Amino acid sequence: MKITISNTKSELGAKAAMTGAGIIREAIKTNGAANIIVATGASQFEMLNELVRQDVDWSRVTAFHLDEYIGIPETHPASFRKYLKERFAAKVSLQEFHYVDGETDPDAECRRLGEIIGKHPIDVAFVGIGENGHLAFNDPPADFETDEPYLVVSLDEQCRRQQWGEGWFPTLDDVPEQAISMSVKQIMKSKTIICSVPDVRKAEAVKGSVEGKVTPLVPASVLQQHKAVWIYLDNDSASLLD
Repeated sequence: MKITISNTKSELGAKAAMTGAGIIREAIKTNGAANIIVATGASQFEMLNELVRQDVDWSRVTAFHLDEYIGIPETHPASFRKYLKERFAAKVSLQEFHYVDGETDPDAECRRLGEIIGKHPIDVAFVGIGENGHLAFNDPPADFETDEPYLVVSLDEQCRRQQWGEGWFPTLDDVPEQAISMSVKQIMKSKTIICSVPDVRKAEAVKGSVEGKVTPLVPASVLQQHKAVWIYLDNDSASLLD
């Protein structure tokens, strides 16, 4: 696990994007194509803004995303499909993007995506860490054991409050209680992981994930067990580290 602390969110995003783009270019050079996972949320704004500017042959890249609310249409301001199309897919010419559709049968969608991602070994996963330590929408206590690539999860109150607090929903009651999420094991199958985590509100979760014991109660702590993880923090999110 390599930790880089930046002075600003913009600097954090630029460094994370440069590292990730380098990994993508190397995968294309070696294999002729690259497969990636792209995260969403306020923590990824700066990273994605820089990633789309990188010199990458995006026509050789297939992308997946981590999660989506169940029952939210793509037109909803909080839709992660909407987020990724506007902030990423519309700005690069990808080979393909396999979106999570939260408006169809959730179990069938998990099976569909599981079959697809099983044929696409992931070269780099761009992820974040939630205020409750979640990884994707795997809230504590997370399921570290399931081999299913995608699963239906329930969102805890702290997670839902984060989504409301970031301005994606007008009230807490509007935040859905369930989502489709990529599983912890599937994320950990990625050859490399780039984790971008700005803001002081993430400081406690960062400390638990980086310096605490590996536990489902702090889902992102599992990153300690991956052999190739880069974690990008700013001074605020790193403020509680020893």
